Amino acid sequence: MIKLLHFADAHIDMANFGAHDPETGLPERVMDFLRSLDTIIGTAIDEQADLVIFAGDAYKDRSPAPTFQREWGRRIMRLSRAGIPTILLTGNHDISPSQRKAHAMQEFDTLSPEHIIVANNPELLKPERMNNLPVQVLALPWITRAGVMQAITGGETDEDDPIKVIESAVRDCISDALSKTDPNLPTILTAHASVSGAKFGNEQEIKIGRDVVLPLGLVTDPRFDYVALGHIHRHQDLNPGSHPPVVYPGSIERVDFGEVNEEKGFIIAQIDKGKTTYEWRKLPIRKFIDRSLTLEDEHDVNEKILESLPTQEEMEDAVVRLKVTFPQGYEVLIDDARIHSFAKGAFEFKLVKDPLAQVRSRLPGGQETSSMTPLELLNLFWKEKNEGVDERRLLSDLAQDLISQLHSGDES
Repeated sequence: MIKLLHFADAHIDMANFGAHDPETGLPERVMDFLRSLDTIIGTAIDEQADLVIFAGDAYKDRSPAPTFQREWGRRIMRLSRAGIPTILLTGNHDISPSQRKAHAMQEFDTLSPEHIIVANNPELLKPERMNNLPVQVLALPWITRAGVMQAITGGETDEDDPIKVIESAVRDCISDALSKTDPNLPTILTAHASVSGAKFGNEQEIKIGRDVVLPLGLVTDPRFDYVALGHIHRHQDLNPGSHPPVVYPGSIERVDFGEVNEEKGFIIAQIDKGKTTYEWRKLPIRKFIDRSLTLEDEHDVNEKILESLPTQEEMEDAVVRLKVTFPQGYEVLIDDARIHSFAKGAFEFKLVKDPLAQVRSRLPGGQETSSMTPLELLNLFWKEKNEGVDERRLLSDLAQDLISQLHSGDES
């Protein structure tokens, strides 16, 4: 039996909230991600995992700052020094669209530290690559049209639809790899990809883009004993209660408010031929709170905003967002300083103001305003202000008197 630690989507350089830590110089939000990564690495070492699979996306983009590469490298090298075979799969945020450019984890490939395997091309890893562990791993990094077609099909095909080309190529790759596996050893598939049926978050700022979506049936071949996925940030098992488990561990921290209700963690799995069990370990991450309010009148605006916020105790060290929707013209009534002062204990507080756009009136029969009398324009204005019929009649009479007086003054 093989003890596997499986995690994915670290995105350790996400610094979209918070300030910088004065001691380390690192963004405080980055330190949240690094603490989660420390927990994962520490668990692998303390619990003596036989194998670690990172299923892609170390950073938020393919050109991380050297400081973030240093922090990632320090932690991965702990696994190397502990003698734990570790597979680093390249994800869509780790690679360049150009096949000739280096990927974000290139230094591990270049320097080849002991026990660290970078899988940036589809390949079947045999026991001799992993300290002779009795397991085999089919690694499928991020699926790009150019990369997969070149690596698997040689770039030659009669099929017009590129998605079908890639699906067919991946199907052939998996079929070919399975034909070369030892039937007596457990087999793991790891892929950074979207699989049919997976659920995404609501508003990921890290964009999913134009994914190739792999059919679920492609990865549930019973010859696999575990499928270790990355790319989608929500933890889920796409083949629950069946063999093999098809698991996204989720990202290691929330990257935006689209993940506000998602817990984060990683997987510890016991891999055996024909039988795998696993548990999802929850990570202690920073709290996100998302609230919204619609103002319908101009009375007690700031009191209503404050009442819609959590208590100051609930907001302590949390990332908090309040979206306030209101009619145009109400923004001047909002006391920003008072509201931010109330939320000062939050790790970060975002007050999002969303004034409702005023709908422009449609004139009957394509009529132009230039053809309307002043009184007709005034009546249209009062109607848009939702004045009642009696009020409009009274205002119209007063306006007519004023207009008449003006005209009389002109004639005199």
